Amino acid sequence: MSQVAKRYADALFLLAGEKQIVADVNADLEELVKVIETTPELLSLLDSPKFSIERKKQIVAEIFANANEFVINTLVLLIEKKRVNETKALAQEFKVLAAEAQGSADAKVYSTRELTDAEKDEISTAFGKLVGKGKLNITNVIEPSLLGGVRVQIGNYIFDNTVANKLEGLKRTLVG
Repeated sequence: MSQVAKRYADALFLLAGEKQIVADVNADLEELVKVIETTPELLSLLDSPKFSIERKKQIVAEIFANANEFVINTLVLLIEKKRVNETKALAQEFKVLAAEAQGSADAKVYSTRELTDAEKDEISTAFGKLVGKGKLNITNVIEPSLLGGVRVQIGNYIFDNTVANKLEGLKRTLVG
């Protein structure tokens, strides 16, 4: 994670926390990232020296007219400081800060099939306790090569209870 993105995310998080709009800012940042991912030309345009900073500000104001003013101001600041390429990293860092403040964390759960809501809740409860979080925001990733079981990744923690992992362990034991 970029130190620059972390500093901007920290500052934005403090502001949003003071105004009690962390969830709104987080939602707007997620939308901003979706726009950037679906139209990468926008980031290129906002980073391009061909357009004046004033013109870039107008473009941002037009496209994100309904967004929170703190999000718009942060994006404008990134444009002015020629750091607009840090936008996605800033949004990711902000998401982590928001989750920590709410006592939750993001988790990726790899499985061979789509998990039911009940299974996600069960995993959230069980693994949330292991990492000291009340709730996990689960993203389910389908990976047929696991053969069975699940692999849970929460930050730097990886809990691997898959058939593929167990077979690999057995192979190491037998082969030496």
